[in-house]
Amino acid sequence: MARIVSIGEVMIELARGADGRYGLSVGGDTFNTAVYLARAGVETAYATALGDDRYSEAIRVSAQAEGIDPRYMLRVPGRTTGLYMIDNAPNGERAFTYWRDTAPARDLFELPGWEAIAEGLIEASMVYLSGITLSIYSNVGLGRLFATLEFARERGVRVVFDGNFRPRNWKGDIARARAVYAQALKRTSLALPTFEDEVQLWGDGSPAATAERHATFGVQEVVVKNGAEGALVVAGGAAQFVPIPQPVEPIDTTAAGDSFNAAYIAARLGGEEPAAAAEAGHALAGRVIRHRGAILPRQANA
Repeated sequence: MARIVSIGEVMIELARGADGRYGLSVGGDTFNTAVYLARAGVETAYATALGDDRYSEAIRVSAQAEGIDPRYMLRVPGRTTGLYMIDNAPNGERAFTYWRDTAPARDLFELPGWEAIAEGLIEASMVYLSGITLSIYSNVGLGRLFATLEFARERGVRVVFDGNFRPRNWKGDIARARAVYAQALKRTSLALPTFEDEVQLWGDGSPAATAERHATFGVQEVVVKNGAEGALVVAGGAAQFVPIPQPVEPIDTTAAGDSFNAAYIAARLGGEEPAAAAEAGHALAGRVIRHRGAILPRQANA
């Protein structure tokens, strides 16, 4: 299958279990997708920056254990990786608390060695990133990222973008977020937005409005995820609503969208039609939200 480089931040995850105690893992939206892509047999690399602490090393080892190529995971002496905690409401909705302001991932495109990251993106078949990815970089970092993506697209690389808008990450600056997203969307081939996020950022009135707005940026394929309401798939000039197969009582909704994205991408790379790929996305996301934390135990992934 085609080779994908996923870009973003991976952190130490502390998720509260049913007994009230926290379990240690790793996670981050684009990293979660990379894990599920690798488990689906897609050759996947992850681009980020880590510290030189033992938890950063644990992240690198975890990535390798999942079959993710770590060659684009830069290491920064004297720095430590980010941390987040997950608490869940009775309906499975999650609340996050972060400690990440000084994490090296934020400086990825300003660190020595960033040129090697750029070369890796240009040599890939597909690049995957999210709105959270965009939110952690400075204007200098974003400029280098977008220039790299532009060059990559000219060489035939497909850019996949999940809007994944988190207002807190943008410090309330909606105008800046919209401007940055617009630059990303101009370079996007496949968009995988979540309707709830698009309402917050753009005020969209319906999933169809979300898809139409993406089309104005030239995005060729759009899948609007809408939780229990299913997904709207627009590709090849045709729109199709793909419902979830059956209602699922969630335990933890963390990584629902991330896992959907991975299954959708893997199915499309495997030759499936968009609707069938969305069904694969629903199936994996349905399994993920019945477990705590972002990453399923391996035995529960199948």
